[in-house]
Parts: sequence; C-alpha cells; structure tokens
Amino acid sequence: MDHRKKRLLFQSHHRGMNENDLLIGRFAEAHLGLMDKAEMDEFESLLSELDIDLFGWITSQRPVPEDRRTLLMKKIQNFVQDFVNK
Repeated sequence: MDHRKKRLLFQSHHRGMNENDLLIGRFAEAHLGLMDKAEMDEFESLLSELDIDLFGWITSQRPVPEDRRTLLMKKIQNFVQDFVNK
C-alpha cells in the first residue's frame, strides 16, 4: 500500500469520534485498495469534514449537502447500513 493510502487509512481510524473511527475505518480497510485517484481525493476531502456532520451523513440521520451527494458517499452509506444490519 502506498504512503497516501496508509495515511488515509490511519486518518480513517483516528477521527476523534469512536463511531466514525469504526465506520469510516472499516470502510477504508475494505475500499481504499480499490480507489482511483479521484475517489481518494474525494475521500480525503470527506475526512476534513466535522465528525458530527460526517456521522450524520453516513448514517443517513442528516441530509447530505448537494456537493457531497456522490457515488462515493452512497458507497459509504451502503457500507454503513450493511455493517449496522449484521
């Protein structure tokens, strides 16, 4: 795994909010290796959002802003929903 993916994986597991650490971290473990540069750019940008906002969006408890309604966000939401339903 290259340096950027390792950094994103680390950041995904160390968000500051335990719920996000678990959900985003597990998503990153499963999907980072398959991401192209554009998806990694978007994922990195998502990691800069406030934890409370990100948690609300990925759990569908808060509406996702229009600029964040992307295929990657949908992938994360689906992953989270599947994870919670296990």
